[in-house]
Amino acid sequence: MEKNILEAKKAFDKSYSPYSKFAVGAAIKMKDGSYIHGANIENASYPLSNCAERSALFSAYSQGYKKEDILSITIIANDDRPISPCGACRQVMFELMPKDTKIILTNLKGEVKETTPDELLPYGFVLDNDK
Repeated sequence: MEKNILEAKKAFDKSYSPYSKFAVGAAIKMKDGSYIHGANIENASYPLSNCAERSALFSAYSQGYKKEDILSITIIANDDRPISPCGACRQVMFELMPKDTKIILTNLKGEVKETTPDELLPYGFVLDNDK
């Protein structure tokens, strides 16, 4: 888990958050041993910003990885407790990661909480294409 947190800290250092001053980093550990980084990237028009979790997941998919290639995601921020993903990120993680993916939430103080997509978003939205 220590390596995961170090990789998330590297992503955290890449944040572009001049407006909120709240940097977030995410590191996805892939089955091939590589890590995909994501950082929150802000825009003066806030709705056009992107969270670290989604940045990392979208990057992984853009590089050709699939859901089944993901082992874990570690998310870090300078917060009083382990950072919690926003609702949009929870829905994206629910769909784009395996249900048993380890989600490691942490902060710069080293506090850690582990969870899964189903625990973060019970009753996540699923599009039924069979109708």
